[in-house]
Amino acid sequence: MTESQIPGTVHVVEDDPVLADALCLLLMSRGLSAVAFPSGEAFLAAVDADWPAGPACVLMDVRMKELSGIEAFDRLRARKPSLPAPVIFLTGHGDITMAVDAVKNGAFDFFEKPFNDNRLVDRVMQAMAESRSRLEHDDSSGRIRNRLDRLTAREKDVMELILKGRLNKIIADELGISMRTVEVHRSNVFSKMGVRSAVELARLLENLDD
Repeated sequence: MTESQIPGTVHVVEDDPVLADALCLLLMSRGLSAVAFPSGEAFLAAVDADWPAGPACVLMDVRMKELSGIEAFDRLRARKPSLPAPVIFLTGHGDITMAVDAVKNGAFDFFEKPFNDNRLVDRVMQAMAESRSRLEHDDSSGRIRNRLDRLTAREKDVMELILKGRLNKIIADELGISMRTVEVHRSNVFSKMGVRSAVELARLLENLDD
């Protein structure tokens, strides 16, 4: 099963069991998988233990006992800065300022209670699409890094100079090797990286910085 075929999972972090159950039922009625956590601590423990494969997002209440949603979000970012799961906050009127600040710091969105069910689900779907996009980018970056790992040290030296626009003769002079050896290394670099030109190579490696 590919990433695009794995059903999305919404992690509902809500200490009100009635609201948590209602949210899970709402999300499941729209074809999403939903799992509830009664506290920020329980959610973070699950993140540390075993994060599921596939797209996901987090629906988190701002105001919870012991550990607030904002504190849980801050700890989540510190522990899993590359976690591909957008966070949507649920907030009361008095917590809007905190929720806005959280969005500025990387949260996906926030909804003030009481919220419109359809609008919330639509936004969750958008968050899931964003999660899938992040996963695809991570997967692409992983494949590129695997290709880079196949290069020898000398091939990496040659590749670096190719990316700087050096001609074969200049590369040979700088590395103290023959032009024929440069040509062999250049061919190996293109073959292992799955490209046909220096331009394609540069474009491929740009994906690691996006």
